[in-house]
Amino acid sequence: MSAVVDTWGWRGRVKLRPGQSVADVVARVPAIESALGTRPGAVRVEQDPAHAGRCTMRVLAVDPHAGAIPWPGPTARSLADPIDIGVFEDATTVQVPLLRRHALIGGTTDSGKSGVLNVILGNLVACPDVVLWGIDLKGGMELRPWVSCLARLATTPDEANRMLSDAVAILETRAHAASQDNTRVWEPTSQSPALVIVIDEYAELADTAPDAVGHAESVARRGRAVAVDLLTATQRPTQRAMGGGAIRSQMSVRVCLRVRERRDVELILDKGMLSAGWHAHTLDAPGKFYLLADGHNQPRRARAYLVTDEHVRETAAQYASTRPDLDALSQAAADQPSRALEPPPNQASDPEQALRTALDQAPDEGLSIAELIDTTGMRRTWVYDRLQALAAAGTARQVSRGRWHA
Repeated sequence: MSAVVDTWGWRGRVKLRPGQSVADVVARVPAIESALGTRPGAVRVEQDPAHAGRCTMRVLAVDPHAGAIPWPGPTARSLADPIDIGVFEDATTVQVPLLRRHALIGGTTDSGKSGVLNVILGNLVACPDVVLWGIDLKGGMELRPWVSCLARLATTPDEANRMLSDAVAILETRAHAASQDNTRVWEPTSQSPALVIVIDEYAELADTAPDAVGHAESVARRGRAVAVDLLTATQRPTQRAMGGGAIRSQMSVRVCLRVRERRDVELILDKGMLSAGWHAHTLDAPGKFYLLADGHNQPRRARAYLVTDEHVRETAAQYASTRPDLDALSQAAADQPSRALEPPPNQASDPEQALRTALDQAPDEGLSIAELIDTTGMRRTWVYDRLQALAAAGTARQVSRGRWHA
């Protein structure tokens, strides 16, 4: 092993024996720290991206994240700009891309979840190509300080359900317009801004507004191309909230702060991450986190900037008057009378069976989604999502553009 001294200690590249992996080294970190005589938690191990038989070991003489790191203020001026949320242990900036990406922030009580959320919001409010909606089912306690920069704020399950239903209507309208124009993605501008929906405590939404969860999952599956994105946070990464459905699988940006139990690491990140060295249960201060995102695939510890209440007040006041409105097309979709809270009058007694029967009896050219809506009496979102699920199961197929058959 060859070693070099860096800012806070030293690092070296290690050649593994044939058949060994980085996971073997990670499992031996406590023994390595004992052999080297370091403090507990001083050794870091990272996979060499160019060679499976090598890794980099870093030994920190001091904890570079022992103290809080003041927030320098917003650095993004467009959703296309990566957002600076903190600093890695090698003093490089943590930059997170959010354009056409859904994000998840998870961590236990007092882990710094609200701080990371405020860093991201402090940047997003400075971007003139983003409209922000917020859902905070704790009476608005977390998001209300930003209310002057939020176009909408939902604080009850019914309001959250209606908001997410409107978001689905917007993404469908944008998708239809894009297909008419032969464009693949919605490019955010100040005249046609992206829509980012901030959900504080997603587990609370799952518990109290199950109908809204279906809309959120629809946004997660279909919203990215048309710039309708989710920014979710939770301090209760339960299996019910994060383990199923589309939410976790569609989150391409994941910030994992300190968790209470080892298994929570994999609920927030993914299976196998704990054994690969993403030891979020050992993080020892608020704001310390791991980031899993494009370009960030190694378990590198970081600490988020500290955003004070005064920072929030000043930043919200500075940008409140410059926040954009939704484009006319999207606003018209959101203004349509919502049927999210009541079933259509012609809903079939068993919509699922009605859908399957219609597909089985469909003519060779298939049935359109509009015809399937009429048959089941369900909304377009429900029909579309069920068709996608049936297609994945091999019991339905799209025979031509917009037409389906069993």
